Amino acid sequence: MTFTIAFASDHAGVAMKAMLIDEVRGLGHAVVDLGPSSEASVDYPDYGEKLGQAIADGRARLGVAICGSGIGISIAANRNPAVRAALCTSGLMARLARQHNDANVLALGSRIVGPDTARDCLTQFLAASFAGGRHAGRVAKLTPGYQEDVVE
Repeated sequence: MTFTIAFASDHAGVAMKAMLIDEVRGLGHAVVDLGPSSEASVDYPDYGEKLGQAIADGRARLGVAICGSGIGISIAANRNPAVRAALCTSGLMARLARQHNDANVLALGSRIVGPDTARDCLTQFLAASFAGGRHAGRVAKLTPGYQEDVVE
């Protein structure tokens, strides 16, 4: 199955973003590149917000967010209620983020993981799907407006 994947980074993630966009296009997926296009200094919250909006408005089914550590842009993306961004440092983490947490954004730190690990994270993230079952109720609790049934 192919789908559209949105990418956003700050200046520290531009090179890794370009590499991963090439990987995704090679797999036949469509790409929305939300920037930036150069390594001139930018603010990661602006790009995390753009990525969150692309997920929320349906321009992309999944997203990839990259900054130096991955922390700042994942926090920024997660401010959008439609986003469940997971900061991953291994393919196993990326796979489990999709399977157990229904993550829809993979966050990476370009200064933390190397190219091979980033590719592995991306590959496993894209190959996995939400397992549902016992995880569904937990993920529902992450949804804004969730209210557990109250027994009186």
